[in-house]
Amino acid sequence: MLRSMHPTRRRFLQLASGAALLPLLDNPAFAQAFPSRPVHWIVPFPPGGGTDILARTMGEWLGARLGQPFVIENRPGAGANIGTEAAVRALPDGHTLLLAASVNAINATLYSKLAFDFSRDIMPIAAIVRLPNVMVVHPSVPAATIPEFIAYAKAHPGKINVGSAGTGTSQHLAAVLFNIMAGIDMAHIPYRGTSPALADLLGGQVQVLFTNPAASSSYVKTGRLRALAVTSSNRIAALPEVPTVAEFLPGFEATLFYGAGAPRNTPADIVETLNREINAGLADPGVRSRLSALDGIALGGSPADFARIIADEIEKWSKVIKVARVRPD
Repeated sequence: MLRSMHPTRRRFLQLASGAALLPLLDNPAFAQAFPSRPVHWIVPFPPGGGTDILARTMGEWLGARLGQPFVIENRPGAGANIGTEAAVRALPDGHTLLLAASVNAINATLYSKLAFDFSRDIMPIAAIVRLPNVMVVHPSVPAATIPEFIAYAKAHPGKINVGSAGTGTSQHLAAVLFNIMAGIDMAHIPYRGTSPALADLLGGQVQVLFTNPAASSSYVKTGRLRALAVTSSNRIAALPEVPTVAEFLPGFEATLFYGAGAPRNTPADIVETLNREINAGLADPGVRSRLSALDGIALGGSPADFARIIADEIEKWSKVIKVARVRPD
């Protein structure tokens, strides 16, 4: 009959076996490298358009640099909250990322009850790009400049309709900020996306739209729309003759930021790796060229830099939302 091993000896052998494994576990060659499988990058917006171009541009760069594909997952809905919550709930191992955006900073105040806290539950990795909007009007509006438009709006309070891609979007909040700073009262008409809002602007059902230059510049060039100003701090290459709103309303700025985020508690070394490679991409002429085609301004910087952008945007839009009493649909 076999006698059972003495408990003390059994414990010693267990400890000895574990000690023998420690040098192997500490060896970088033995440790599992990141990424060890495809990385899923959640884009909380519909497929197509600038956000997809942005995510796929950076995803292709990161995949080539890190040796694993970066799979773009479009998860739109609920003002980007569905995709954001999916990222928040993902395993914090670096294999699920979020294309974090201005709408996340807006939603932090716009929605009183969310299943997550964006600034707490998403770790900033790197800011990628900042994009402007352009304020365009239907040719029937008798104004060619911002001062003329403001004078016309004050003479016709509540008679000018401003479209947007939906309540709480950057387009909507840009119009709200313009109302506040110009002292006017445009009526907001929300749509389900930019395309139907732009179609109604072209048809004259709404008179104003704050939209991305890529969507509107061809109509501006053919005279079907008139560009009054861009919402960035500086003029843009796509419309160099178009002034900024800030040239007439000092301090006005209403741009969109995009960056990479990860679930809370993602290891610092993984965040550092992703940050380093994103910054390398933003320094690459090919990547910069593709971002410039979106009229984007490359950002980059450290995770702390991105955290400050997010905090500043949350503070800024929370004030606008509270002053104008904006509520989600």
